[in-house]
Amino acid sequence: MNYSFNFNLEKGIETIVYLSEKLAEPDLYRILKIIYFANKEHLEKYGRFICGDSYIAMEHGPVSSEIYNLFNAVKGEKVWISNEAISQAKASFTVEDQYKIKDIRSPNLDIFSDSDLECLNYALEQYSSLSLDELEHLSHDEAWKTTNKNAVIDIEKIVATLNNQQELISHLQDQYPGEAEW
Repeated sequence: MNYSFNFNLEKGIETIVYLSEKLAEPDLYRILKIIYFANKEHLEKYGRFICGDSYIAMEHGPVSSEIYNLFNAVKGEKVWISNEAISQAKASFTVEDQYKIKDIRSPNLDIFSDSDLECLNYALEQYSSLSLDELEHLSHDEAWKTTNKNAVIDIEKIVATLNNQQELISHLQDQYPGEAEW
C-alpha cells in the first residue's frame, strides 16, 4: 500500500513536551516507546497516527523518524530538518546527558485533539511504569521483527498487529475518507 506520512512538526514537539512533563523519568528511549504505543492505539481506534510520522526499525525497536531527528537536532547532531524546526524544538525541550529529556515550557494542549490526548494518556497509564527492558520487549512486535534493520516499517505491518486490520487497510487506502459514495 502506498501510504503518505505527513509529519506535523508542531504536534511532534508538543508530544515530546507533554510526555516529558508527565513521565517521572523522561528520557529519549521511554518517550519514543510511549509515542509508539500511543500511535498504535490511535491508529487502531481512529485510523491515523497522532503526529503523522513514519517508523524506522532500529536496533531497540520501532522509532518515530522525525521525533528521533528532533531529539538528535537538540543534542547538536547533524540532521536533515529545517533550522526553523530545530529552533522550535530547542525552545521547547533539552536533551541532557545524551538521553534525559527536560521540558523548557508547558505543552500547548490546544494542538491536540481529544483522541490524541486520550491515546497519549492511555499509553502513559499502560506503559510508563514498565522497565526499559519490558518496553523494548513489548515494542518488538511482528511489524518490527519483519522489517530490515534501519528500514521504514510499512504501515501495513503495523496495522497487521492490530485487531481491526481489514477495516484499517480500507480506511488507509481511501484517499478521501469520510466522503459519501454517489
